[in-house]
Amino acid sequence: MIMWLVADIRAGEAARKVNRFASAVVVFCAGVSYGTMAPVIKLAYAHGFVWRETVAGQATFGVLLFLAAFLVQRLRGVRWHHLSGVQALKLIGTGLATSSTAVLYSLSLSYLPVAVALVLLFQFTWIGVVIQVIATRRPPTRYEVIAAIVVICGTVLASGMLSNGAAASYDPIGLLAAFGSAITCALFMFLSSRVETQVPSMQRGLIICFGAWLLAYAFCPMFLFDGTVVAEAPYGFTQGLFALLLPVLLFGLGGPALPTGIVSILAASELPTSIIMSALLLAEGVDGLQICGIILILCGVVVSQTPTLKALRSKGAAPPSP
Repeated sequence: MIMWLVADIRAGEAARKVNRFASAVVVFCAGVSYGTMAPVIKLAYAHGFVWRETVAGQATFGVLLFLAAFLVQRLRGVRWHHLSGVQALKLIGTGLATSSTAVLYSLSLSYLPVAVALVLLFQFTWIGVVIQVIATRRPPTRYEVIAAIVVICGTVLASGMLSNGAAASYDPIGLLAAFGSAITCALFMFLSSRVETQVPSMQRGLIICFGAWLLAYAFCPMFLFDGTVVAEAPYGFTQGLFALLLPVLLFGLGGPALPTGIVSILAASELPTSIIMSALLLAEGVDGLQICGIILILCGVVVSQTPTLKALRSKGAAPPSP
């Protein structure tokens, strides 16, 4: 299904008529891919690894996965797209944004309960709308505003913060780090959907991941040389796949056809996925309020796509046969 949607987007790009609904589903899947990351990180922590090592492992295996995919494409005759130094730096900067999110969010977890850190991270839903307004000077539509509010309310419920009766006083360093991760996350979604999107996907992703690798190794420079890379490999490979390879590709494919605010709202699919995966892999409980929050987030996603769904219905459009 996902491959069909990706193929549909590529065909649309070639004809300059991108299917917005297919793009929305692809971006939604990018958020789902991100959502598998948190349980993997928790498993890594349980086996004695620290946040610096998980960030370095994610970046290392992300680069290796993109490099392998790119080499396969080269063997099949796909040529390297010529880039200027400025273009390469833009893509490296995009990688720095996604790596900054991993660093800040991991740091916040050293000071805050997971529920509080999650709530602050998911403020990227409305921050993305703000970035869109600043970049395009176009006010958000009423559907984007309503969707952002619904998603924020759903995030508070789904995080479990209300269920757990979290305290009202938290370390300011943790609060700033968690909110900073929301800003860098929204910035990455904006950049990933706009920067050098004409570059072939694998080449573009490889350079973005190289930028993430640079920042990750600034915090854990001995990761490759002290044996940690081998011990952490099962977690790093999974993180590299689901937190770098798939999201970078999917945001790059679906994001250019959508406003930044919509991309941020659709990516909120990360939280329900994270909760469900934690319940399945870590046996963490899910209560009624969290289920209501998940439903609210999904409702917010549907609201954000109301104009597109109305247009499809009015035109009597049907998806192409696979």
